Amino acid sequence: MFAVVRTGGKQYRVAAGDKIAVEKLAGEAGETIVLGDVLLAGEGADLADASKVTVSAEIIAQAKSEKVIVFKKRRRHNYRRKAGHRQQMTLLRIVGVGEAKKAAAPKKAAEAAPAAAEAAPAAKKPAAKKAPAKKAAAE
Repeated sequence: MFAVVRTGGKQYRVAAGDKIAVEKLAGEAGETIVLGDVLLAGEGADLADASKVTVSAEIIAQAKSEKVIVFKKRRRHNYRRKAGHRQQMTLLRIVGVGEAKKAAAPKKAAEAAPAAAEAAPAAKKPAAKKAPAKKAAAE
């Protein structure tokens, strides 16, 4: 099975076992991450629902890409500047491309629920402060 994923502003066609170099992602070598933005998935000529497909990858290493030379010059002004740049990148090995496991989805929702519960009371408190101010202005 293959998938087209978007990370770092670029798109990559991946399958299980592929190695790719992407813009730097957080994590240490040996960690497993999930590439969430799946644009297209399928097997052969058949396409699958991309919203139900997950791509998991293992971080091989954090590295730098090849050096890019930046040279600026203005004619007849004795102006020359030379600089180099090496972009940070992450080397990934695609572990698996497949359907999202139903057991993994509720865990993520359960983790998000406490965070939402903490944010909700904070949102209600400022609204309560604003309501008396409007009543005082109306009187």
